[in-house]
Amino acid sequence: MRIEEPGRQGGRHNSRLGGTSDQILGEIREFCRATQMAESTFGRLVVNDGKLVSRLRDGAKITTGTLDKVRASLSGHRPAHGNGNASTAEAILPVAARASAIAPAGFRFFDNRQKYLLFVSTCSEKTEIANRISLELSNLQPSPPALRLFDAGVGDGTVLSQVMRRLHARFPTMPLYVVAKEISYEDVRIMLEKIADRLFEHPAYAEAPWLTPRSVTSAQGLIWKDVTLTGNTAHGFAEQIAELEGFLAATWRATISPKTGNPVYQRPIVLTLRREDHSFLLDPIMPRPGRVMADYDLVIASQPYRARASVAFKASKVVTPLVRALRPGGRLIGIHSHGHDPGIEIIDQLWPGDDPFKTDRYAILRQIKHELGAATRHYNFNASSDARAIFRYHMHTLPDEVSGPIGTSTLFAAWNAAIYVAQIEDDRLSDVVREGRYLEATDRVLRKHGGLWFNDETYVISRRRAPA
Repeated sequence: MRIEEPGRQGGRHNSRLGGTSDQILGEIREFCRATQMAESTFGRLVVNDGKLVSRLRDGAKITTGTLDKVRASLSGHRPAHGNGNASTAEAILPVAARASAIAPAGFRFFDNRQKYLLFVSTCSEKTEIANRISLELSNLQPSPPALRLFDAGVGDGTVLSQVMRRLHARFPTMPLYVVAKEISYEDVRIMLEKIADRLFEHPAYAEAPWLTPRSVTSAQGLIWKDVTLTGNTAHGFAEQIAELEGFLAATWRATISPKTGNPVYQRPIVLTLRREDHSFLLDPIMPRPGRVMADYDLVIASQPYRARASVAFKASKVVTPLVRALRPGGRLIGIHSHGHDPGIEIIDQLWPGDDPFKTDRYAILRQIKHELGAATRHYNFNASSDARAIFRYHMHTLPDEVSGPIGTSTLFAAWNAAIYVAQIEDDRLSDVVREGRYLEATDRVLRKHGGLWFNDETYVISRRRAPA
């Protein structure tokens, strides 16, 4: 670990502070062990950088400002002075400690970053979701001046970039107005890296995660940043987008809600991107503070809620507000896990009778109709047949990878995918991992089916063009 003071250069300064690296890393390691916290979670909560500890261990540079934040967080923890784990956690991360005391422990995608990264790199869900969404594009009838798209959880942008590619092929001359919601700084950074090519091929794009904060306090703290990209090449756009990393690292911050234990933003941020050479075309559709329309041609709600959440919560807090944001003729496609697949067989062998997928598309649609009340007459609700609504995605394996002895890495990847999709909480994993039964169960299921796959199901809600 090397520490740099902003505005200062020279080996003597770095060497003097660098001598504390082993001590700082040791204290972070001891704290994470005492509180059973992942090092990536510590980095996110302290400086909004999930890779902080691994970078320090590899000898990366950090500023004195970052070092001061780490030291301030660790100031209440000295391993040599007692073993008060509970008080240590409260002293270092009071908000997180209060959240865990108030809200029940549960699976949250934000806190399971490593599982997520392994899942998306070994399974084909995002590609299959984009393929399913593309089936709805022929039903879109956008009105000038733009086709408007809302992604309720953009993640790393894989689905969004593929959908935008398909939209460009179908509507090659129509501007796209895209709004994407995401709380993770790392996902936003990765997503923006994928957008340069979309800007080159399709020259109209606007990305703005939180356009209208609900509370007055949040609205007053809103950060609104408009970025105009010059040039006309994807390489040039990529370089300009990369320059936003400093702004994102400094402002795209999340914390833990003391009421729910879920991640929430510290300050809402709107970031818009557009090509300068198309300013005249884009001016009528660019969002501006106080002038934002929520009337979308297409809304993507892909895995927008926890599987184990109640159907009332899923409908009232997540899907119904998105339905109300559709313009006449607009369509919402909802996608969530369905179960009834080899993945849930692995879970059932270790936790018999544990089925996290109790809410199917029919229950969701019934509850949404209840939430909409009299406004239901303005919408069409399509659950479709199982043949159309349910689709399968696979874990990537080589053809001979599961026909003979299955390697440990493949078993680990399959186990990770199964517990990630089923959203198994970490505190439930300790016993089965310690006993080693999970690899045996995973091996049996992979051999039985010759691989691993999962089922998702979809539903579509469209807004009628003329009031009923």
